[in-house]
Amino acid sequence: MRISHLRVNHLPEPLGSGPGSPVFSWIVSDSVSTRQESARLRVFRDGECVCDTGFDPELDALGTELPLKLEPRTRYSWRVAVRGELGDLAESGEAFFETGKLGEAWLGRWIRAESEELCILEKTFRLEGEPEKARLYLTGLGLYRCFVNGLPASDEVLLPGLNAYDRWVQAQAFDVGRLLRRGENRLEIWLAGGIARGRFSYTPAGDYAYCPYDCAVAELHVFGPAGETVVATDDSWRWRTSPILESSIYDGEIWDPGRAVSEGAAVLCEPPVGPIRDRLSPPVRIVEERKPLSLLRTPKGETVLDMGQNMVGWLRFPVSGGKGRVLRVRFGEQLEHGCFSQANLRTAKAAFEWRCDGKERTAEPFFTWYGFRYALLEGFGEEVRAEDFTGFVVSSDLERTGSVVTGHEGLNRLFENVLRSQRGNFLDVPTDCPQRDEREGWTGDAQVFADTACFNLDCAAFFGKYMADMLEEQAGAEGCVPCVVPFARRRSRGFEGGAVGWGDAAAVIPHTLWLHYGDRALLRRQLPNMTAWTEWVARQTDWPAVCRHFGDWLALDRPEEPAERVGKTDIAFLCLCYAHFSARLTAEAAAVLGESEASRRASELAETYKRKLQRDWFTPEGDILCRTQTACVLALRMGLAPEEEHIRRTLHELLAETGHLTTGFLGTPWLLEELSPKDAWDLLLREDYPSWLYEVKLGATTVWERWNSLTEEGCFSETGMNSLNHYAYGSVCAWFYRRMCGVEPLPEGPGFRRFRWAPLPDRRVGFASCRLRTPCGEICSEWKYEGGRLILSLTVPFGSTAEARLPDGREGSLPAGEYRFRILLPEEHKNGGTDA
Repeated sequence: MRISHLRVNHLPEPLGSGPGSPVFSWIVSDSVSTRQESARLRVFRDGECVCDTGFDPELDALGTELPLKLEPRTRYSWRVAVRGELGDLAESGEAFFETGKLGEAWLGRWIRAESEELCILEKTFRLEGEPEKARLYLTGLGLYRCFVNGLPASDEVLLPGLNAYDRWVQAQAFDVGRLLRRGENRLEIWLAGGIARGRFSYTPAGDYAYCPYDCAVAELHVFGPAGETVVATDDSWRWRTSPILESSIYDGEIWDPGRAVSEGAAVLCEPPVGPIRDRLSPPVRIVEERKPLSLLRTPKGETVLDMGQNMVGWLRFPVSGGKGRVLRVRFGEQLEHGCFSQANLRTAKAAFEWRCDGKERTAEPFFTWYGFRYALLEGFGEEVRAEDFTGFVVSSDLERTGSVVTGHEGLNRLFENVLRSQRGNFLDVPTDCPQRDEREGWTGDAQVFADTACFNLDCAAFFGKYMADMLEEQAGAEGCVPCVVPFARRRSRGFEGGAVGWGDAAAVIPHTLWLHYGDRALLRRQLPNMTAWTEWVARQTDWPAVCRHFGDWLALDRPEEPAERVGKTDIAFLCLCYAHFSARLTAEAAAVLGESEASRRASELAETYKRKLQRDWFTPEGDILCRTQTACVLALRMGLAPEEEHIRRTLHELLAETGHLTTGFLGTPWLLEELSPKDAWDLLLREDYPSWLYEVKLGATTVWERWNSLTEEGCFSETGMNSLNHYAYGSVCAWFYRRMCGVEPLPEGPGFRRFRWAPLPDRRVGFASCRLRTPCGEICSEWKYEGGRLILSLTVPFGSTAEARLPDGREGSLPAGEYRFRILLPEEHKNGGTDA
């Protein structure tokens, strides 16, 4: 038996973790047993055991919450021992977690510079002995980077994260002992506006939503032979002007290291933001380095770097030249007619400028990011070389959990494109796009993609933080969910919330997390999101009329009105569908948690909406009155169709009438799920417009926002709202896991404790294989054709059971273990066709 993947709050050895009781989880493998009979958790502080559960059959490997009384700024270690049902026993190695401030009063004060320019706050101090241990607790607004004796305090970037600063501000903790030395030391906190006071969303930066100036608060605790030394922010700190002249997440940065420096004494301040709390966010880091594919000379004579794929991050490169020489890089996603283009970025300048000072230096931005494949180089001269540039891909550093490989090159590219779009848009919040003047946490986009997201990456902590931000926003809006989270008040006008399918993220995302991770503590923390939203909907006497709705966003079923983006599916129909769906999910969650009254209330609401929808939108014969592909898909998926087979026929007829899919953001995620296996495969493998493989055929390296974001000539189909890196339609990849490879989590055994295994093979693809690291362990599912046989294999992890249904009709329950099946194919399938 082997115990691995020890996690606290779904994070590996978190430092400065947030408030609340810690939740422990682990994975067991290589055991002769198939399930855990009991487990024992021990938690230590300074070598002393502060908690010992003894062997307890109630301890859950998917998430055990211990009501420990934690001390602030304290390191704890822990071990878990597991006994299998056959008596084998093992104990893990030691893991740790370390608390943050836990609400402890800050010794540091908020400070800022007197200058309105971008500045650096700094403090010089002495240590009398060699430091043995040091922790830095810190946050800054808008964005900050910290250096200790000229070296980064952390490898994290874009700190302190993107959240609703008027509700709360995240603080980070860093281990900086290795950076300190006996004698003189220096702390530097570089600041820039970010979204706290920079341009963000749809109105000018002058209407500050959060904070009118850059500021920071910090305290450094150093332990050595002479005891503890504390260095905290106060008015003894100094400030100096930064070499960064301008910084904006949309426009980029301008650096001038040779500028005249101003300086002065730091000023105490009280920023108009929410309370400081310990972090919830997983770190945002550089997760990949890329070298350019080539250096191009365009028909216009431009010098352009091609990074080979659409990426999110920035470039680093060496600079030199006399004072006054200006180097400028502009970032874009596409070449049009062979030339550089920023046509789809709207007002975002997406540039980086370096003003040389005569010294050899290394240039890269600090407080912005770009969505780009191409970089236009200006001022570099003929001597510029592609190999001098390095691209850095940034993302929330989430563990990869899933992969799918098939025998179809286009599907493999599509899968990688979806993963790349997820990485690029999971930057502390699930943003809609990384390049234009938006980059916001749209709730509707997040909820339709959440299922795919949780298959691909470990998103428990990531979405946990997002839902915490959402709950803060709901608290200030009587349960209503804004269209974007965090919601930049006074800036995001028109997106105050309540949109059908967008606000429902409050119920859909917690349900998705429960299915994938099975953590009751996480569900308990998010039940308030669910109940607040369902109650807000229940209070609306005319929900379709009182909110700005986006409908089935970007659906193609209104060809007579190409500029209309909300689709043809009636808003009133959508509101009833989602009101029922969210209320039903809330009822199920409340029942799991033993909240019987909340469950009863939500169940009654769900049933009321269902009766009204069936009365208003279906004929007595079972025909649906809202005849769109999306309406049929939602009615089927949400269990609202009085006659399911009737609606399936209608969906098939609508596909035949148009000859292609017409669904938008709300209908697309479940479209393939509600088609017959053959129709689903036929639709997935299409390469003409509109289809998933159409963009792959045109060379896409990420997922497009629109079905036709580019024309076949490689030009933008429109420029007002058109991203080439937008994950919503990438929601199709959940079908890869759930149907193609047949691995579907079941609500009666969340966290893949029970899952359905029912692969849908197709000879045109040849084979498909998925590997999925679940909270129980790794599931491997594969099918392939070998002559006249179909070979299927499955690995069921420890603590899990597969409910198998094979293509030949065989069914059964499979406990932990490895399985292999051979099916002799009928003669008509040996040379082609589908076996699904």
